[in-house]
Amino acid sequence: MEEEALECSNPSSEKRYFPESLDSSDGDEEGSPTCEDLELNPFDGLPYSSRYYKLLKEREDLPIWTEKYSFMENLLQNQIVIVSGDAKCGKSSQVPQWCAEYCLSIHYQHGGVVCTQAHKQTAVQLALRVADEMDVNIGHEVGYVIPFENCCTSETILRYCTDDMLQREMMSSPFLGSYGVIILDDIHERSIATDVLLGLLKDVLLARPELKLIINSSPHLISKLSSYYGNVPLIEVKNKHPVEVVYLSGAQKDSFESILHLIFEIHHSGEKGDVVVFLACEQDIEKAYEIVCQEGSNLNPDLGELVVVPLYPKEKCTLFKPNDETEKRCQVYQRKVVLTTSSGESLIWSSGVKFVIDVGVERRKVYNPRIRANSLVTQPISKSQAEIRKQILGPSSSGKLFCLYSEEFASKDMKPLKPAEMQEANLTSMVLLMKRIDIAGLGHCDFMNRPAPESLMQALEDLDYLAALDNDGNLSEFGIIMSEFPLDPQLSKSILASCEFDCVDEMLTIAAMVTAPNCFSHLPHGAEEAALTCWKTFLHPEGDHFTLINIYKAYQDTTLNSTSEYCVEKWCHDHFLNCSALRMADVIRAELSEIIKRIELPYAEPAFGSKENTLNIKKALLSGYFMQIARDVDGSGNYLMLTHKQVAQLHPLSSYSVTKKMPEWVLFHRFSISENNYIRTTSEISPELFMQLAPQYYFSNLPPSESKDILQQVMDHLSPISTMKKEQIMYEKCPETTAEQRCILQ
Repeated sequence: MEEEALECSNPSSEKRYFPESLDSSDGDEEGSPTCEDLELNPFDGLPYSSRYYKLLKEREDLPIWTEKYSFMENLLQNQIVIVSGDAKCGKSSQVPQWCAEYCLSIHYQHGGVVCTQAHKQTAVQLALRVADEMDVNIGHEVGYVIPFENCCTSETILRYCTDDMLQREMMSSPFLGSYGVIILDDIHERSIATDVLLGLLKDVLLARPELKLIINSSPHLISKLSSYYGNVPLIEVKNKHPVEVVYLSGAQKDSFESILHLIFEIHHSGEKGDVVVFLACEQDIEKAYEIVCQEGSNLNPDLGELVVVPLYPKEKCTLFKPNDETEKRCQVYQRKVVLTTSSGESLIWSSGVKFVIDVGVERRKVYNPRIRANSLVTQPISKSQAEIRKQILGPSSSGKLFCLYSEEFASKDMKPLKPAEMQEANLTSMVLLMKRIDIAGLGHCDFMNRPAPESLMQALEDLDYLAALDNDGNLSEFGIIMSEFPLDPQLSKSILASCEFDCVDEMLTIAAMVTAPNCFSHLPHGAEEAALTCWKTFLHPEGDHFTLINIYKAYQDTTLNSTSEYCVEKWCHDHFLNCSALRMADVIRAELSEIIKRIELPYAEPAFGSKENTLNIKKALLSGYFMQIARDVDGSGNYLMLTHKQVAQLHPLSSYSVTKKMPEWVLFHRFSISENNYIRTTSEISPELFMQLAPQYYFSNLPPSESKDILQQVMDHLSPISTMKKEQIMYEKCPETTAEQRCILQ
């Protein structure tokens, strides 16, 4: 991820796109062609602009450029090529262009080029940069595909996409016949989707000898990749980093004080350059942002004001451009301070970064299949991550890396490689996808790091509870439809159940709101009371899922009645809501609605607000989230999980926390084991409703508890007819086999 971040343009525009961050002058330049010798661009048949030649000179200065001839020769003679290079060497932008030249030379007889990225921001920014370098239109010859956004046409030659989008494409096109070259980038991120693609493409390459696979990797992973793929050509890009590394062993005890001291010391020194600070988690970003802004306002104005930029990788954002106001300020003041986490490593492209401060630890989500919950674990980063943070300073000029840990900590406590996400995450979505691809003819997957058998078993068991599997362990018709939605399987099941309960419109809104980033803004210090007053207007007595519907409906009404986008943004700002998150929810909802129409599922008229509709929404939610139920065991807000013995509290922003009315039984959307065991996005349910909708064999497998005894008493008091029906369904689904026997991964 080498180049400076770029602003997005309108894909439909026929005008050449010139990023604002680069000089777009078309005046005469030394070395530019004259009218007599105009050269035509082979990708669109138009003459090259003078800007193309200017960018070409910059491309030729990239470390990877010296390896172009070697790469092209290996590409012609081999099916798999591995490219090893550090960050900012140019491999993510140049290798795809060379592959496009190869496809052009054989007249696209095997298809175009696709390049995967682990992060959607990176995919978008690379597509914009490469379209500019190739002198073509974004959205035409070069495009991108990310979740809920497609900026490509049928004629797109080179597309960047997130790894999960290419993985989903394999459901309908298992052998990826549209592509002649597939490039897997960001391999060091070790995302689940990338690891699955690495395994599945082994079989695809055997079935399609003409297909080329390029793997871009950092040097740390080369030995593992070589043993995984065998004896394949390796292109190594040498890249020197003149970086001064300073270890501050005593700084780990009070990292915030050390970070503040370093930032202000750098600023007072007068040395030019921006600062990037790597923190352990997003909560630390918020805390550091507040402190640096507060202290920075007291600095001598002659030094220039610090522009503090919190970079939250999960939100759709562009580095150093969080909003128009900050963009204007960045042009005036001297120094930017970017606060981010491990997930932001591949998003830092600016060549202006001269200082990196690294705390050396990160907070990771580690999934525990036994209790079906994530634990937030603080642990040292890997040596490969530490090296990538060093490389952010770039090869062109010297920089300083301040490590808030000792050399001994780096050598003894840091593992060589970043853990594979597949070994730490919930695998239910992955298993659903693998089952779907198995139907298409690709059932085998040789993983680079095999997932834990316990995690696989739990994923299969959950899919069985959700009725996604048949008695043989294959996808049921219900499971096939669930896999059409790019959502968590539980959420997909709730949407399908909403078709039965006539509340599709409301359920699509809930699905969009919980899938998009958090709709509540990050609050500055002192704004909590004002924000809470605003948010109270959206609260719904039935729970947080209903509150989200209220917020979305208010946003929609504002959008329809506003004369400009500014009015919508102002409304969001005044109500302490995240406008970009609500826009994303709108996009997600539109796509989910299209899927509903495409597979011709019933869609009832919206009836939000009626008692019957409220009950139906809860039925739909319970159909997917019956495994996420908690009970207030002492009447004071201590909720015990039904599936295990963890105790949690409602999140402070929950409608129940605000109104101080604690329901006994709740359904929750998210729960993580951490210092504050909060259950998030909760709505009240009744034990009677749970017993009517939860599968009987799921209930029978619950561990003994007081809550289970209460539910058993409820079931005993239900009508004998409904009980007999549930037992009959259980018998029909499982006549002679246990859940474990049915859940064999094919």
